[in-house]
This record gives sequence, structure tokens and C-alpha cells, in this order.
Amino acid sequence: MSERSVSKQKQEKRWYTIHAPQQFDRQELGGTPADEPDKVLGRNVETTLGELKGDASENNTKLTFKINDVGSDSAYTEFIKHELTRDYLRSLVRRGASKIEAYITVLTTDDYRVQIQPVAFTTKSADASQEQAIRRTMIDIVEEAAEDRTFEDLIDSVVEGRLSSAIYGEAKTIYPLRRVEIQKATMEARPEEVAAEEETSVDVDEEEVEV
Repeated sequence: MSERSVSKQKQEKRWYTIHAPQQFDRQELGGTPADEPDKVLGRNVETTLGELKGDASENNTKLTFKINDVGSDSAYTEFIKHELTRDYLRSLVRRGASKIEAYITVLTTDDYRVQIQPVAFTTKSADASQEQAIRRTMIDIVEEAAEDRTFEDLIDSVVEGRLSSAIYGEAKTIYPLRRVEIQKATMEARPEEVAAEEETSVDVDEEEVEV
């Protein structure tokens, strides 16, 4: 390919300004080039909560968005993942204390499937029954939160720290806690994907009954 052809291809590419979802005030996340709008769809964009809020103290929280819509010169995203950095999580670990984790998959009121991973750090070493009780509390509170929240509201409660505060308030009565965080929240399936999975499951069940 000649240099002129390569140069022409570069000129044909257009830059699209990437925007965060509405719940993050459509803030700009940067730009991405493409020669066709369809090639922008599906691209992931990573940033930090600190960059979105202009607060460096929030840089330990990473956010991942995926482009799901493209306009004339703009690309719009949906939330995919909230995750704390490894360095920050390591800084919370103390010798002689317990780290208690849970992995909870929930369905929001608008049928998004989300996995939420809370983690609690105790002041001293808890015994097995105390760890189990704290983990049970985590699961109950996360499930209750999803029962009456939309996807957007649930993610807001994670990002703003309200969900971790609710867990802390309940779990500290079981054993003294130093910190509770939501170390990861991931959107696993959209409503249409959940519906398709349920339809497939029903079809399989019906076939089994006929047999």
C-alpha cells in the first residue's frame, strides 16, 4: 500500500467524543477514532471515579464503560464494572485480622443481573462462626438492596458508598469491623439477555416434561 493510500485512510477516520452514562452526568471520557460508526460500538473505556469527580482521593475506584450507541460525532456508554484497585485493597489488609468476602448475584427491579462482591476487614481475627454470620449479613443486605432498586439506583448505592455503609452498620454488631467496601460490581446481563436465558430454560423444562 502506498504512503498516499495510508494517509487517505487516516484522514477518513473520524474522532468520536465518548460520554459516560446519564447517571454520571454524561461527562466526557475522552475520544476514539474510527472510519465507520459501527466500529466504535462495543469498545470499552476505563476511567477512575476520581477523574469523573475531580477528586484524587477517589482514584482507587476504577470504572469500566462500554460504548453502546453512536451519534454523528459522539459515542455513548453503559456501565459495565466498578472495581477497587489491588493496591488499595492490599493496603486494607492487617496481620492478625480477618478479611471476609462474599460473591452475590442479584436481579434488579428492571431485570439487570449484577454480581456484587463486598469485603469486610475486622479489627482482630474473627472465628469461623463470626465470619459466617458477617458473610450472611452481606448477602442479605445486598439481596434486599436489589429487590427494590433499579440497576442505576443499585450502582449509585455502590459508587456512593451507601451499600457498604449499610453492611458496615449491621455487620459491626457481630464483630468489630475496621472497614467494609464493595470491591467489585459487575453488570452480568441486560434485561433482554436475562429474558432470553429464561425463555431457553422454560423451553428445556417443557421438553423434559414431555419426555
